[in-house]
Amino acid sequence: MTEMVYGAVPLRDAEPVLPRWWRTIDRWSFFSVLMLFAIGILLGLAASVPLAEKNGFAPFHYVQRQMVFGALALLAMATVSMLRPETVRRLAVLGFLAALVAVMLLPVFGTDFGKGAVRWYSLGFASVQPSEFLKPAFVVVAAWLMAASQEIGGPPGRLWSFWLMVVILGFLAMQPDFGQAALVLFGWGVVWFVSGAPVLLLVGMAGAVVIVGSVAYAHSEHFARRIDGFLSPELDPTTQLGFATNAIREGGFFGVGVGEGQVKWSLPDAHTDFIIAVAAEEYGLVLVLAVIALYAMIVVRSLVRLIRERDPFIRLAGTGLVAMLGAQAMINMGVAVRLLPAKGMTLPFVSYGGSSVVAAGIAVGMLLALTRTRPQGQIGDILRGRR
Repeated sequence: MTEMVYGAVPLRDAEPVLPRWWRTIDRWSFFSVLMLFAIGILLGLAASVPLAEKNGFAPFHYVQRQMVFGALALLAMATVSMLRPETVRRLAVLGFLAALVAVMLLPVFGTDFGKGAVRWYSLGFASVQPSEFLKPAFVVVAAWLMAASQEIGGPPGRLWSFWLMVVILGFLAMQPDFGQAALVLFGWGVVWFVSGAPVLLLVGMAGAVVIVGSVAYAHSEHFARRIDGFLSPELDPTTQLGFATNAIREGGFFGVGVGEGQVKWSLPDAHTDFIIAVAAEEYGLVLVLAVIALYAMIVVRSLVRLIRERDPFIRLAGTGLVAMLGAQAMINMGVAVRLLPAKGMTLPFVSYGGSSVVAAGIAVGMLLALTRTRPQGQIGDILRGRR
């Protein structure tokens, strides 16, 4: 009777954990992540060699480290994707509290590694950027609060999540890290919009962003320098944007050939923020379109699954996570072709970086856990029942 009412998917008795996990996750998204990581290793073989030589390391020092980081990320993704949505929520709450405290303590214990922004903790053998872990955890926490506010007698979740977001943005602006702040604001805005926020309030938020941006431009040299460089009609060919733009132009449709690119010798961040420029120069538009298609695969398939979901928390959290992943990829590639100001943001799973790739693995693991097929009815069952 329960299955007739709710349209449940029958459970298989005593089915082992791994076969059940493999049967219920979105395998297309899973394989897309694996392909993105493989492309990142391929590009790292070219992009990181000049930096390794400059720093006195073995030629493939950074590639080997990225393989270790990637293994940790893929293990975290697979492990988290096996969790129940309730466990994902609890994990996100604990992770959010830990990452928020770590971000707050950055002015005291953090370091800038000579880049002018205090964003990292130096561990000697590696570094940790806590804001990378804060982003996905906050989105899930915000989704939980907003979903709870929709219940009868529920807490004012939208208001609480708003003030949490303001606190986070304030600490990120102190670093300064306006790129991560923009992602946090975007992720929260998507969750807020999907939860039913009035469009008028979203317009007001957009106006507030413009005002805050104007204040930051007037009082932050770091922020103003990047905006001025973006708005300048003349592009200095000796800047990172100049090198990246020229590399993309030289690559054309099929690229100049494997190992034949020159931008990796000029860009200090060729293996991180501007990895897509290396891909465009050596492999051409073909590989760039393949990377875009893989991100689009993850985003579209996740949203299709989430549209059918009945649980408000799962819909909100999953939508926020996948929107943030897609936005980060768009921002990174948009900066490389000068559609957006420089943000210092990595390309998920492709760019080099321990914190970035591990945090992305956890985020996609939570997304896969939330979009798994579960023995419950879908939202369409409710809508059909109301006709």
